[in-house]
Amino acid sequence: MPALGACLMAAAIGWQAPLSAQAETAGAETAGAATAHAEPYVRPDVAAYLKAYYARPQPPLTREALMQIHKLPPAALAAMAQLDLPVGGVTTKDVTMPGPGGPIALRLFDTRAQRGPGPVVVFYHGGGYVLGSIDTHAGLAAEIARQLDLPVVSVEYRLAPESPWPAAPDDGEAATRWIAANGKAFGREFTGLVLSGDSAGGNLTLVTAAALRDKPAAVPVVLQIPIYPATDFSRKYPSDQAFASGYMLDAKSMASFGEHYAADPLSPRASPILGTLAGLPPTVLVTASLDPLRDQGRAYAAKLVEAGVPTAYYEGKGLIHGFATFRKAIPSAQGDTAAFLQVARAMMDAQRSPAR
Repeated sequence: MPALGACLMAAAIGWQAPLSAQAETAGAETAGAATAHAEPYVRPDVAAYLKAYYARPQPPLTREALMQIHKLPPAALAAMAQLDLPVGGVTTKDVTMPGPGGPIALRLFDTRAQRGPGPVVVFYHGGGYVLGSIDTHAGLAAEIARQLDLPVVSVEYRLAPESPWPAAPDDGEAATRWIAANGKAFGREFTGLVLSGDSAGGNLTLVTAAALRDKPAAVPVVLQIPIYPATDFSRKYPSDQAFASGYMLDAKSMASFGEHYAADPLSPRASPILGTLAGLPPTVLVTASLDPLRDQGRAYAAKLVEAGVPTAYYEGKGLIHGFATFRKAIPSAQGDTAAFLQVARAMMDAQRSPAR
């Protein structure tokens, strides 16, 4: 089963100035025209990874297969993270909190054994709402802790098909509120929240940030870092068709994720782009140029700018969905992961700097 799980788990450079809506629209049209007339740029290590990926059989994402994976022990789940770099030297601590559907597991990652009061990163793993765990995404959580020099608390939210929407956003919001008020459980004092997650976790980042804007937690949200997030279940975008097959995250697997998750596509708690974005925290939004979700991310970043939210947009050129957790299999992705996290670090530093 670990081999099957690894296959299913595998099935989500350029720092740019903050976008204007007009520039984003023009850029999307230009990119669409270019895609129609030329093959997109694919990095050599991405091409090698895709060749190896498609050389293996790809099992269907059936309800039964997913439920079997969800029964695997933590060690087997950790083995699925073989495409990512190891956790490395960080302090970890496991904590359990009461959640809306039962206990929620949390894990602290920190490069320091002790630290003074400061922000905490709340991290939601990816996996199409049906896969992934604290263990499969431990490498990325540890890297965020290293690059931002902040404690990271990873959240084990409920997965579909056993727990369809809105279980995941319910858990994501509840966990963040609890973490904000319970720093002592981790031996820390939290003064602010940085919300982050990849893919499905990027979606939960955006949904939770909106919920905490409308009803604040014990400490404020100071930044959000959605990594190649799903932002819109209500419509298709050009990148959905451009990268529908051959780039790992394909139309078939996305349809399966959507079927199991069973979200209301018109609800802002599933499609955060349909909600009001004014008043959201400063944002570093990350996409990949070969990702079917790319245009959703671009559109959300543009809408943030229109709403007056300080926004930085980073698109990994020649990279595929999931690159931040494929840093062992795709070595060049480490540079991009470090780069967008340093953009986030700079945005946080700018908030603390006195106005000139």
